[in-house]
Amino acid sequence: MFQDFFGNQAVAQTLRALANQERIPQTILLEGQEGVGKATLARRFAAALVGEAGKIEQDDLSLEANAAVIADREKWPADKRNEDPLFFGTHPDFLTFPPDGPLRQITIEQMRLLKQRAQFKPLHGLRRVFLIDHIDRANEQAANSLLKTLEEPPEHLILVLTAENPYDLLPTIRSRSVSFHLAPLSNAEMRTFSEARGLPEPQRRVALADGSPGIAVSMDLDLYDERRIAMLHLLQVSAGRAPFAEWLKHAEALATRKQEKLEALLKILYVLLEDVLMLAHGVEEIRNADIRHDLEELTGRISFDWIRTAVRRADEISGLVRRNIQKNIALDALVMELRRIAA
Repeated sequence: MFQDFFGNQAVAQTLRALANQERIPQTILLEGQEGVGKATLARRFAAALVGEAGKIEQDDLSLEANAAVIADREKWPADKRNEDPLFFGTHPDFLTFPPDGPLRQITIEQMRLLKQRAQFKPLHGLRRVFLIDHIDRANEQAANSLLKTLEEPPEHLILVLTAENPYDLLPTIRSRSVSFHLAPLSNAEMRTFSEARGLPEPQRRVALADGSPGIAVSMDLDLYDERRIAMLHLLQVSAGRAPFAEWLKHAEALATRKQEKLEALLKILYVLLEDVLMLAHGVEEIRNADIRHDLEELTGRISFDWIRTAVRRADEISGLVRRNIQKNIALDALVMELRRIAA
């Protein structure tokens, strides 16, 4: 069940050895960038411990039915979500707790439910495995609630946590976990993965996924291009290459798309800024090669300080995403500041 896991073979082999030798930490933290395979590896590890891999794979959050459940709950009022905490549990001894709600957070209600369910004995075998996906999205109350479970976990319980940034976790949670870092896949590994999955436009997907097979699979290239057009115009207007009115047209279009996530726009903005920085330093290989000309024009209008300020301000906006910041106000302010620097 580990054979078709792509990349990070040392980590996969270590977890397989732990399962075979019955030397299993009660709390495991898998950390690495989005889409690199953390939750996939957690499910494979759980299947090695409790069996019935087919049932466990039905809780893959990227499956269309599961993604639809998560998206639908964003429309629910908070009190309804609190009364019915989100988890997936097709296999009786394997539960998955994903981020919930429009802010995509791990909630205290989910962690209270986890603590309650943790007391139940395994239906089959000796263990139960709980996956908390994106534990770095737990709010303070949820993190403290989880810590109580970590302090005195039932003997049969194995907790697997995933996080993009482990330093967003409480130090006490990190200290009680055995951590494994999953690195981005190499281009060769990504090409092998793309061929095995038969992905369309594999070359472009490999470039944009940046070593994350999950992103390569799930990426909607048409939607990516729509968002990229808006973010490219944001940079062009911010650099003084176009009047502010050019940005307003895109800002108004974004405002009408209520489901458009600021987080998704920022990710594309980071990629464009990275490409601009690479071109400014003479690096030939960039991720958005099809718009190289537009990005090269930008490099002649901006300085390194401009790029550094853009990244710093994008970081600040990103940090406010979970506080439900208004995306248009945030992006308008970013454009205005960068235009002032460029002038």
